[in-house]
Amino acid sequence: MLRTLRKPSSFWDMQTYKDGQRMGMTRFLAVRRDDIYSPNSVEKDRLILKRVCDQLKTMAQLDQPIRMIDEAELAAVEVEADCIVTMARSDAALQRLLDLERRGCKVVNTPEGVGRCQRSVLDKLMRKSGICMPPLTGEDGYWLKRGDAAAQSKDDVVFCEDAHELRHAQNSFRHRGITNFVVSAHVPGDLVKFYGVGNRMFHYFYPSDDGISKFGDELRNGKAHHFSFDVSALRAEVMKLAHLTGVEVYGGDVIIGHDGRFYIVDFNDWPSFSRCSEEAAEAIARQVLMK
Repeated sequence: MLRTLRKPSSFWDMQTYKDGQRMGMTRFLAVRRDDIYSPNSVEKDRLILKRVCDQLKTMAQLDQPIRMIDEAELAAVEVEADCIVTMARSDAALQRLLDLERRGCKVVNTPEGVGRCQRSVLDKLMRKSGICMPPLTGEDGYWLKRGDAAAQSKDDVVFCEDAHELRHAQNSFRHRGITNFVVSAHVPGDLVKFYGVGNRMFHYFYPSDDGISKFGDELRNGKAHHFSFDVSALRAEVMKLAHLTGVEVYGGDVIIGHDGRFYIVDFNDWPSFSRCSEEAAEAIARQVLMK
């Protein structure tokens, strides 16, 4: 029987190996988020990163699992990677990632993007850019939020019934050494959580439908009425904000009013995607490989 000579299935069939990985292939590193930045979500945050690494290993046909380190280790270890997938948020880790990025390493999310998600920076960016968000004052109470970092405990996000209670809460923040904070009016309506990856994926969920909550603040808006709204418009607004910050893997909260108007009340880099972890992991891996 005549048989044809099998050609290599890919360019990589002809590559040599080093440390269990084919020479010439992208070298990845994953950086876990410090527990302090994952209040009540440590395992969920670690799960999404692991699933992204598993997807990258499969898609990139790697021979070994992707190395994972904690963000506290980043400054001390030798980094030999072409691409870093990171959930880090500390100043030290972001500075190290910025240095690596300047040396040519690809980083998702970029340290600059994560920095723009600092609440006080984000608040100014959103107001300057005309992003749909709550007004500064209102008649339904106020939200006081830590502005120098993402919430690390329930005390970093406080609801105040009126201006008097707001002033008291601000003083409490100052006593804790927190002088950077933001204030916005409370907006009645349906609280909706959204998750996105570039323009590949956009999902939204009602926390009151499944009962999943980090601090229980979602209860302030009560059970969702499922007010009708323009999903395409919301997605466009969220993607506009993602573009402004430079964040490719993101999530946040939005309030949908009874009239269908929406107000983005939170936006953050790389959430846990707890309601759609497997689908998000695939989308994130594809986003990373596209870079």
